[in-house]
Amino acid sequence: MSWAIARTGDGQADHKRQRYSGGAELVPALQEQLINVQHVNRKSGLFGPTMLLSGHEGEAFCGEFSPDGRTLATGSFDKTIQLWQVYGECENYGQMKGHGNAILETHWKHDGTQLYTCSADKSVCVWDPETGKRLKKLNGHTAIVNSMQTSRRGVPYLVSGGDDGTTKLWDLRVRRCVHTFEHQYQILAVSFDDPSERIFSGSLDNTVLIYDMRMRDKDPEVLEGHTDSITGLDVSKDGNFLATNAMDNTVRIWDVRPFAGGNNRCLRVLRGATHNFEKNLLRVRWSQKDAMLAAGSADQNVNIWDMRQLQLAYRLPGHTGSVNEICFHPKEPIIASMSSDRLVFMGELAD
Repeated sequence: MSWAIARTGDGQADHKRQRYSGGAELVPALQEQLINVQHVNRKSGLFGPTMLLSGHEGEAFCGEFSPDGRTLATGSFDKTIQLWQVYGECENYGQMKGHGNAILETHWKHDGTQLYTCSADKSVCVWDPETGKRLKKLNGHTAIVNSMQTSRRGVPYLVSGGDDGTTKLWDLRVRRCVHTFEHQYQILAVSFDDPSERIFSGSLDNTVLIYDMRMRDKDPEVLEGHTDSITGLDVSKDGNFLATNAMDNTVRIWDVRPFAGGNNRCLRVLRGATHNFEKNLLRVRWSQKDAMLAAGSADQNVNIWDMRQLQLAYRLPGHTGSVNEICFHPKEPIIASMSSDRLVFMGELAD
């Protein structure tokens, strides 16, 4: 007598009535005695509602899901990038080494074929996640590289910002820096706008600098409003809004549409995420459809705002150190949080 729970392609149990090999149908009462059936209304294909990923030997600073949603890449003070399977038992199936210091930010190429990282070793690296090999090391910064981001489509550009006060534009086709924007203060966070025509650089001097890639020698537009250093920024998926996380304990939403009128582009100030004496680079991220926004916080909680209601929707405990970054899954209501307690949590949201 043999039977098994059928599995669908995404790893979820198929809840059709189970049958014995002889073809007899299991009555529900007997089935519940044979199998511990969970009557929980699960929202995703995760193995459990919350998964704990342990393996880093230092603070976990950054992470991002692959575009197909099957892999999570995380970077740490231990100088490694760990690759985790999102589904099943979240196996740690790969580790990539090559940086000489802490890894501070990581992003996938839009087609999932490459992974990019920046580090306190003053470099940006390009990786092949299939083989685990480093393809290219981009040297040019003279101090810690705090942040990097890639273009969403079109020309494969990469932007990086560092403690040397520079924002560097790299053309990945020729694998070299094609322009350097200079500032007198450290750059802590960088990103492209949606069509990769402008670069946003968050600085130690409380401002966001907007560089125009078509007129590279023009003075940048400046977004003012924060009263302390900007540690994270992210452009919404529709390209209309910029979110910034700063050491003044606020998250601000800015209208960055090219022809938006008025001098004050700040639309909202969100409170809940905090910074402390550690002065970690706490990031901020939009969800796939811009419905939610997550910000790293020193209070050890995962803070997520509902951007339709403009209110804090989740404050999730569990970590015992600063939550440095939270990222959203591209296809399902799943988040991953990276913390100074060296742990990564992956969990599903209620909606």
